Amino acid sequence: MSVQAYTAAATRTESPRDMEYRLFGQVTRALVHASSVDAADVATRIDALDWNRRLWSALATDCGSPGNALGHSMRAQIISLSLFVNRHSSAVMRGEETFQDLIDLNRMMMQGLSGQQQAA
Repeated sequence: MSVQAYTAAATRTESPRDMEYRLFGQVTRALVHASSVDAADVATRIDALDWNRRLWSALATDCGSPGNALGHSMRAQIISLSLFVNRHSSAVMRGEETFQDLIDLNRMMMQGLSGQQQAA
């Protein structure tokens, strides 16, 4: 089976929630990798941070849409998190913060998308 056929089949059988989970996994792996490279490897660090920012920006844009089915409170929280990701990413690039908060946030989103309840 060709890669294209597999991709088409996966797209047809994967729910939007599953696709979001998979995308968060890919972005989070990129952040984990970027956090482990030498600080001089600016390209790897910027690529991972930019990919994460674009993911969160897309979520915020979708949450701003009147057709979004999420509740207003949840939409507002996601938009706020997107703003945090943007600010924190800039701080990481300036060497003022680490990747860990971004990684943890993405992992929490993945838990929510997978339906796991986080212990209080």
